[in-house]
Amino acid sequence: MAEDMWASIDVGLRKNTGSGLDEWVAQARATGIEKHKALVDHLKSAEGLTHGYANSVALKTFGTDASAIGEDALMEAMFAGPKAVLRPIYDRLAGFLEGLGDDVAFAPKKGYVSVRRARQFAILQPSTRDRFDLGLNLKGVDAAGRLEASGSWNAMVSHRVRIAGLDEVDGEVEAWLRDAHERAGK
Repeated sequence: MAEDMWASIDVGLRKNTGSGLDEWVAQARATGIEKHKALVDHLKSAEGLTHGYANSVALKTFGTDASAIGEDALMEAMFAGPKAVLRPIYDRLAGFLEGLGDDVAFAPKKGYVSVRRARQFAILQPSTRDRFDLGLNLKGVDAAGRLEASGSWNAMVSHRVRIAGLDEVDGEVEAWLRDAHERAGK
């Protein structure tokens, strides 16, 4: 799954910029920038990459993607210590997402899991010891109630739902996930 995602990113970069992922990583390393956010900002402002592509290049540059560390190790670290109590929320969300179809791919990162179809449509993130954040790409949908605009929380998604317990993974959350999944396939 993750290999398909990186292949798709490589194709997209090549199509949109003329250079593939390996070439962008080499260029990023040549900048001497040592921090993820600083590199993302540079790639966006100086090179004109979208946030998604800039973030992907930074992940590969610093070896913080799942292929460098290993998905199991990333997941263990993400739910270590006080955040271990949030794992059942992740498991329920992931189980629901898997039921949406074989085209759903999970890509663990250092602090969250990116959920993709043709493109990213959700983020699963244990944010604090007592709050799990669900990020959704639902552009054009008004924020209301539990579905809030992501604001400065994460530029990779349009909306966020704060989840404090398993009972909050309900039909409303499932409907938002289904909608985001459908939109990502278009």
